[in-house]
Amino acid sequence: MSMESNAMSEQQRPLRRRSVQRLSQHVWGSGRSVWSGDIEGRSLTVDQVEVGERTAPERVADVLGLPPTATVCVRSRRFVLDDKPVQLSTSYLPADVVSGSAITQEDTGPGGTYARLAELGYRPVRFREEIRYRMPSSEEAERLALALGAPVIHICRTALTEGGRAVEVNEMILDSASYVLEYEFDA
Repeated sequence: MSMESNAMSEQQRPLRRRSVQRLSQHVWGSGRSVWSGDIEGRSLTVDQVEVGERTAPERVADVLGLPPTATVCVRSRRFVLDDKPVQLSTSYLPADVVSGSAITQEDTGPGGTYARLAELGYRPVRFREEIRYRMPSSEEAERLALALGAPVIHICRTALTEGGRAVEVNEMILDSASYVLEYEFDA
């Protein structure tokens, strides 16, 4: 196989997102990224990061149990796999929980946001994901370099603490052609 066709097949190989395993405390608690098991040695980068505070969108404030005028920390990122944008991700976290922490920095450190939440006393112990397929907005299509008519996968994940407090809402927009969603769990 030529170098060019090998590179082409690598780019066409879908990213296998193992939802249950990737969110295990064993992964982020050991300082690894939740992406570490998904990329299988491929090149993943975050080429766009924006972090700031703003008033929570109504739907987010509702899930986080915050008043409609509450401030949240917003972390927006674009993930690129093998030089192809594959995901847009926007996390919303209560500002009163994360202000002044590494979560408000571009690089949150080993284990990412979930490890930092645990250090702050808000360790996620359960996650809920809602998944739907839809057509992208024009901005999403442009940022993901999607072909005309290509759908996206919209995943909305909520991270919850032992006491049931929602401490993060993460809205992810995935290029549907770049992913296989895999779920494995005990019966």
